[in-house]
Amino acid sequence: MSETIRIRYLSDKVERLRPIGDKSDWIDLRSAADVELRQGDFALIPLGVAMALPEGYEAHIVPRSSTFKNFGILQTNHMGVIDNSYSGDHDEWKMPVLAMRDTLIHAGDRICQFRIMKKQPVLVFEETDHLGGPDRGGFGSTGVQ
Repeated sequence: MSETIRIRYLSDKVERLRPIGDKSDWIDLRSAADVELRQGDFALIPLGVAMALPEGYEAHIVPRSSTFKNFGILQTNHMGVIDNSYSGDHDEWKMPVLAMRDTLIHAGDRICQFRIMKKQPVLVFEETDHLGGPDRGGFGSTGVQ
């Protein structure tokens, strides 16, 4: 089963999006501009796309595994979440980053990736005195292997 995503390209400096294939269900996103950063600089890197996600879905944006090694940047919100209401013609996707070293990112460089996920269902919280499962020993209890 497939879903259709309406996409508007806001830059001619990024390649058209395409699935990676059998390797992954994540899709690479590229910088839409040359961005020069000094250590400690913050930037919102434009990704050159706006999308209308299907109702009931959201996009999760994370760095690629090589992003820090190649560019020395950290995504400041750790994972970006874009819901389907962010779908206007100028609602460009961006990656908020902090430079840990001086770096230059070129337009067209692959810096992050995304996938779409179904939104969480409506949750109802039921208060209880006992959860019924065995205690594992607290946070961090699996030890060091």
